[in-house]
Amino acid sequence: MNALARIASIAATLLILSMIIFGLQQLLPGDPAFVLAGEDKSPETIAAIRARYRLDQPIVLQYLTWLGGVLRGDLGQSMRLNMSAADLLRQKLPVTLQLAAMAFLIAIVIGMSAGIVAALKPNSMVDHVASVVGLIGLSIPSFWLGILMIMLVSVQLGWLPASGYVSPFEDPLGNLKTMIMPAFVLGTGIAAVLMRHTRSAMLEVLSSDYVRTARAKGMPERKIVLKHALRNALIPVVTLGALEFGRLLGGSVLTEFVFTVPGIGKLIVDSVFNRDYAIVQAVVLCSATIYILLNLIADLAYLWLDPRLRGEDAS
Repeated sequence: MNALARIASIAATLLILSMIIFGLQQLLPGDPAFVLAGEDKSPETIAAIRARYRLDQPIVLQYLTWLGGVLRGDLGQSMRLNMSAADLLRQKLPVTLQLAAMAFLIAIVIGMSAGIVAALKPNSMVDHVASVVGLIGLSIPSFWLGILMIMLVSVQLGWLPASGYVSPFEDPLGNLKTMIMPAFVLGTGIAAVLMRHTRSAMLEVLSSDYVRTARAKGMPERKIVLKHALRNALIPVVTLGALEFGRLLGGSVLTEFVFTVPGIGKLIVDSVFNRDYAIVQAVVLCSATIYILLNLIADLAYLWLDPRLRGEDAS
């Protein structure tokens, strides 16, 4: 019953999101038919374009037509590129997912490691430095950090390309060179968030009764930290991590634009400028669906990390 209720909740959320996405899209200034007409601005041409893409129909009918296509797997047709939105997503989404995965891996390595070390040595110099660095990471805008890194790493030092993208199937090393800098820029803010929450969760767990009991029994500190403290501290961090990974997909817009990475972030910026409604709707709906699925994965990870939620003995 809980599973059915959760599925119904996800379906209702996606339905409401589809209404919001479609409704807000109509508030964008400008007429896509006028933009698509190019130099030929004759009323006949504009009317033909509006009729072809059903822009002359009432908004409710447009929404129902679009929603029916989505339920059949048809996300619409790009008015600008004359390609289906599904095909464009299949091309662009893997690029953004790779960027987000690399950024998240960097964030986990830096953020969680710093948070654990800071929690093991509270109020020490290491703790203070980690807190200051984390605050800086939260404060610096990603696009500004990206521009600085391009000027330093690419222009001044010439270590990495300033922009572009190489497929990992064509040249794995070239792909790494083009993606490592935007991934680092995108992952710094998430690393700061993970560091602060990991430190807070670890401090709370390390001060708990069962950890003190384990230490009183003479259990090695390494085993206490890895087996008992870290696993329990990960429970709130898992949810945060799932939400932050979903935020990476949306937050990649500026980073992809700065580094000219051809992912869904750059795609949606170009589509907004070109009034390509179908692509904007498809990208936002796809991102929202991934975000909801990540929350579901986080809930399932809760059950794995905390035996008490499964009705088992935590010992």
